[in-house]
Amino acid sequence: MRKAFLPTSLAAVVLAGCAPTLADAPAGVAVAPPLEWRTQLAATAPVEAQWWEGFGDPELTRLVERARNNNPDVMIAAARIEEARATERGSRALLLPSLAAGAEGGVRREVSPFGKGQESIVAQPTFRASYELDLFGKNRARIDAAEAGVAASEAAREATRLSVTAATASGYVTLLALDARLDVIKATLQSRRDALKFARDRAEVGYTSQLELRQAEAEYQATAQLVPQIEAQIARQENALSVLTGELPQAISRGGTLADLRQTAAPVILPSQLLRRRPDIAAAEYRIAASDAQMRAARAQFLPSINLGASAGLALSDLLPNPISVWSLGASVLAPIFQGGRLEAQLDGATAQRDQAAWAYRSTVLNAFREVEDRLVVLSRLDQQDVALSAQRAAVADALRHARNRYRAGYTPYIEQVDAQRALLGVELSLVQLRADRLTTLIGLYQAAGGAPVP
Repeated sequence: MRKAFLPTSLAAVVLAGCAPTLADAPAGVAVAPPLEWRTQLAATAPVEAQWWEGFGDPELTRLVERARNNNPDVMIAAARIEEARATERGSRALLLPSLAAGAEGGVRREVSPFGKGQESIVAQPTFRASYELDLFGKNRARIDAAEAGVAASEAAREATRLSVTAATASGYVTLLALDARLDVIKATLQSRRDALKFARDRAEVGYTSQLELRQAEAEYQATAQLVPQIEAQIARQENALSVLTGELPQAISRGGTLADLRQTAAPVILPSQLLRRRPDIAAAEYRIAASDAQMRAARAQFLPSINLGASAGLALSDLLPNPISVWSLGASVLAPIFQGGRLEAQLDGATAQRDQAAWAYRSTVLNAFREVEDRLVVLSRLDQQDVALSAQRAAVADALRHARNRYRAGYTPYIEQVDAQRALLGVELSLVQLRADRLTTLIGLYQAAGGAPVP
């Protein structure tokens, strides 16, 4: 058998030289990180793994932890990891021999050598073993692809958890911002209720016309209709947060107010570190490795497959005085000659998938740098907006005080006070939104910077 198998192996090695070469990755997919960010912030801090705890709100921390553990998208990502691991275990079985056992038996009637009918009971238990030599690395390439698939699934789960974390934290900030808007509107409603009472009292004694009374009523109702509107938005935001944490829609507890949240320093990392911290970039790298291994496996289909086989058993019959042992050993080499272009198409498809993964990696990296740059430039401008808005609020509040006093003294019509009230309400709501924007942008920067470094 050894003499017969040696020429077969040599022929397989010779045929291996006829396999096509693998194409290189497309040029231009690599991304060289810049030396520094376009926008530099004055105060920065290292990225903490549990960064959401830095806002100092226990309810925010509780919601984030629940979302990271119970969110359906995170559970789906975890199940995909188990699927990838099962695929890996199945691929590893390709490197092991296949063993099987069975038995054949029956009762039969046949003609004996003496020309007479005879009946017999026969049985033949058999043990078979087969093994494919991975001479050209086809099965090894499939295992490499499966291992890279597991790593890509694990990195994708971390990317999902990071996204869910940021969405939960941002959603909680939005909820507190809605609470703050509601407080501003209720305070404004109270001041307009007082103005309406003053206008009614003046109209009843004939000091002013019905026009000013109707204007005061209109402004009061315009503010009053904002209250149920904001309350509906609060309920919807609570429902969204509940679903993020994997729960049915329900009320959300608050750990404090929007003003109580700490303004933590912005996280800072070097541009070169971003490629190692972002889990979505790691997942894209592993997908390239998986597609590259699949391409190697597709190339190996052009090469011969070498199989070894063995079987052993016993022949049992009531016509035999003793069982007879039977066995066989063999090997086979099967090389493709003509497949109608199927193998070439499979290799071209695998190569195209590798190129898609490579360009997807570049797109992921470019978007990662854009996300960091966008949030850095927004944070750097929010302080300037805060200074301008605060100064505007002081001016508008003082203007409202003068307009109220002039109206009460009878020097000006009520419309001047209305205009000042409208301006103050708009500025106060803008200040609430500005603080919420700063916090959500900071959360977005934490997300863009990635969590803990990917191993």
